[in-house]
Amino acid sequence: MGCSVASAIPGRDGTAAGTDASDAELATFFDVSLDLLVIRELDGRVVKVSRSWETTLGYSPEEMRGAWLMPLVHPEDLGATLTSVVEVENRKPGDPVLGQINRYRHKLGHYRTLEWRAQRFDDRIYAVARDVTDRVGAEQALREAKAAAEAANQAKSDFLANMSHEIRTPLNGVIGIVDALSRTALTSDQAEMVDLIRSSGHTLERLVSDILDVSKIEAGQLDLECRAFDIEEALEPLAVMRTRAEDKGLAFHVTRSPEARGHFLGDSTRIRQVLGNLLSNAIKFTAEGSVSVRVEVWSDDPEGRGEAHRLALTVEDTGVGFNADHAARLFERFNQADSTITRRFGGTGLGLSICRSLVEMMGGEIEARSTPGAGSRFRFVLPLRRAGSLADYDARTPAATALVTPDAGRALRVLLAEDHPTNQRVVQLILTSQGAEVVIAGDGAQAVAAFEAGAFDVVLMDMQMPVMDGLTATRAIRALEAARPDRPRTPVVMLSANAMAEHRQESMEAGADSHVAKPITAASLLAGIEAVIGL
Repeated sequence: MGCSVASAIPGRDGTAAGTDASDAELATFFDVSLDLLVIRELDGRVVKVSRSWETTLGYSPEEMRGAWLMPLVHPEDLGATLTSVVEVENRKPGDPVLGQINRYRHKLGHYRTLEWRAQRFDDRIYAVARDVTDRVGAEQALREAKAAAEAANQAKSDFLANMSHEIRTPLNGVIGIVDALSRTALTSDQAEMVDLIRSSGHTLERLVSDILDVSKIEAGQLDLECRAFDIEEALEPLAVMRTRAEDKGLAFHVTRSPEARGHFLGDSTRIRQVLGNLLSNAIKFTAEGSVSVRVEVWSDDPEGRGEAHRLALTVEDTGVGFNADHAARLFERFNQADSTITRRFGGTGLGLSICRSLVEMMGGEIEARSTPGAGSRFRFVLPLRRAGSLADYDARTPAATALVTPDAGRALRVLLAEDHPTNQRVVQLILTSQGAEVVIAGDGAQAVAAFEAGAFDVVLMDMQMPVMDGLTATRAIRALEAARPDRPRTPVVMLSANAMAEHRQESMEAGADSHVAKPITAASLLAGIEAVIGL
């Protein structure tokens, strides 16, 4: 554009031929342009501007002729503008044309934001500017809205993490005490009441977990683990759900393909969560008949030398079922088969939505089929790789199933760091019933002092405590061990009401060996101790 415009200006090409026609063409071009066109001398004086200067900034072409541009630039943009001016005036042939954005003062006193492109030809500068005030304003509003949304999302995550802790802490006391109470001599009426309390506690705990998971999925902050696990870990819900089904008078069938065993790489916790949710729904919506589970591992080569394996878990029931219209929205959040289900069976409608999200995050698929009144079938399939051969798995030595002490004939000595009196009592009841000796510290600092003064077989560390939190205390314990090489490493099990993946990761990074989520039961606590006692 620069050369053709320049040649149309009288005196610029050394001839007068065609001058009148060229002037008319240039005037027309300057009059119809929506962008701001300007030709200026090297000393900054304006030679000509387009009519659009008047519509955009309020200055007529006649007012701008011979004027200086710099006084119109916003004071905050003056430095960058002068730098751009120097770059344009000294640009070499072939150099890229760089743009610049600055603010120009309107005749009425306010400022408009302009985006510039300019090129030098001989001793004049040819430039075009576009009014981007609205665009820049929209971009700034978008950035502010994004920042506000991120801050709000972080605030929500922090709130949910705190609420999870505050709800799970007393809930841990309820479930733990009831679990300990159920192990004592009870009358049939007392046992029934204890079971009702325990069932209600687990229902509330599941609701808290569902709400927390939905929030993390929405925020894109739900992380998956990838570690070696025994498939039996993922199938743990089978034992619990079998008991629940049989208590309801339902038959419970499990079939497994021969390849459905061994160690795999993946997130066993989330697989267990999906399976448990599907089984819980099947039992809840089945009044009579049966619930069946089929566990399969599909692969051309069961030893894992070929393509990746797929774990297929199928849950079938003879319950109420649903029709095809309901199936289409069954995996949507807050939806159930129909509105009457909420009244008849309860629930939030979050479970299947979470299942679908988890399965898809693990790279799998989930589907549902049903016939109203005849039952339902849910299946999810996940891509997994074996972490070892079946031959090695079959040759392994079975792990001990009883709580043992490092030295025969001596009670297990446990240091418990926990600030909540109810939770202290829950752990005491569980461990003393197993013959363990429990020393209690009310905060992390007390735990470090107790550890320095005595020897323990295992440390149970609450994550959130006053004075010194569990992560800091664990790091301090590891530092004490490092300073005394003759002292054996003591396993640390982190106890936390914050059951999110990042908290487990923080525990491991601080030096903990295992993580047990609250609310704890005798089974979960003893399993956590057994898992680390040989370290």
